[in-house]
Amino acid sequence: MKILFVSAEVSPFAKVGGLADVAGSLPWALRELGHDARVVMPLYRMIEEDPRWRLHTNLDGFEVKMSDGWMKQAVFKETEHEGAPVGFIGTDQWFEHSVDSESLYQPGGMQHLFFSTAVLEAMERLDWIPDVVHCNDWHTGFLPVIMREKRPLWDEVATVFTIHNLAYQGEFGPDVLDVLGLPRTLFRPEKVEAWGRVNFLKSGCAYSDRVNTVSENYAGEIQSPEYGCTLEGLMTHLAQHGRLSGILNGIDTKCFDPATDRELRANFSAEDITGKARCKAALLKEVGWTDKKKLPLIGLVSRLSSQKGLDLILEAAEALVALPIRLIVQGLGDPWLAEKYAGLEKKHPDRFKFVNRFDAGIAQRIYGGCDGFLMPSRFEPCGLGQMIAMRYGTIPIVRATGGLADTVIEGRNGFVFQQKSAMSLLAAVERFVGAYGDSHQWTALVKQAMREDHSWNCSAASYADLYLDAVEERAGIARTA
Repeated sequence: MKILFVSAEVSPFAKVGGLADVAGSLPWALRELGHDARVVMPLYRMIEEDPRWRLHTNLDGFEVKMSDGWMKQAVFKETEHEGAPVGFIGTDQWFEHSVDSESLYQPGGMQHLFFSTAVLEAMERLDWIPDVVHCNDWHTGFLPVIMREKRPLWDEVATVFTIHNLAYQGEFGPDVLDVLGLPRTLFRPEKVEAWGRVNFLKSGCAYSDRVNTVSENYAGEIQSPEYGCTLEGLMTHLAQHGRLSGILNGIDTKCFDPATDRELRANFSAEDITGKARCKAALLKEVGWTDKKKLPLIGLVSRLSSQKGLDLILEAAEALVALPIRLIVQGLGDPWLAEKYAGLEKKHPDRFKFVNRFDAGIAQRIYGGCDGFLMPSRFEPCGLGQMIAMRYGTIPIVRATGGLADTVIEGRNGFVFQQKSAMSLLAAVERFVGAYGDSHQWTALVKQAMREDHSWNCSAASYADLYLDAVEERAGIARTA
């Protein structure tokens, strides 16, 4: 199949979260299965000015018609990354402010409307019309709308929409329709309206042939008021009509490989884990600690937010530091959480370290050098951290939600707690400490975790099946139109 994968962020070009990791690995896994998968993303300034990418211009100064009264100039540049073509849509506005990951997303929805329209225009001009367009998260939610309402050439092209996080939906006033020259009659619940607003994510779901999210468990959770973020009714409707599914994300096992990772002090594998001890010693030294006490070391690499359960750690902090453990937290995010974590480090400098910056290198060394990896998320659509941690023999301690519940099994490859409470978190950490104290049990646990298969092999095949379902659905609609 010819598959066009459209995303606002793609690793390694621009990354804020897990969406970039998926967009930077799934299309490549699909190509290994024989599909012609291509990627298109915005041309951020940080990409255009980076000589590593060796961009070349395919379309220069082509016009993108937003509506009858508004034309916009665009450029389409391209590069090849690991054998796959990656395209970039640029313009003289909106994307030029994005000079790093922290400035990647600007307020408003205009840039996403332009990007979605320009993607279709560019593909038409390049004479490359795919079998499937795969849209991701709310930024691309209006792309299926534009295909169905404004671009007849795309009527027979199937659409798949992936929800990476239902909490972010992109809500704006009905004048969004005017920007695209679309009729206000679309502003109704079965189309683009939700709770009195134009909802980009809801629009993508309503207009796509198939909708999926990034774990089977999360696909069930979002049909409930607790996790549905006011769209649980739509999610239930999609599920009842066979249009909603869950496919677990994978990780790039070439990138995340302790046997070859150059960020580590020593390499190791499930067959020979001796190098992991050297990685731990090097990490302790890097953060200013020694290993004299031989305490288990727990790491956390995360956006600082209540969604990630970072407030639960604060509630349990005094009890945690009383245990025979050390804890390293790395992340950026909510200022109030950063302030609290900085205070915790000051109060307990021998037990707690806070790395308040984005640093991919130290993140890798945390994965490689820690004994445990903490993910106390209130909700987690999939989660990649627990999979990466297991790959590096670092045992996850997680709350049973979303993809965490699908991948971590108590006593087999990690430790799981159920309740959104400090007490439940603390009990899981205590079980982790108990297992660490039994060297035979611990070695078996580490090796089992490292042998878990979280590659894209299985998930990419599931996506291929999903695309076929979408193509067949679209073909049926075309025949009856």
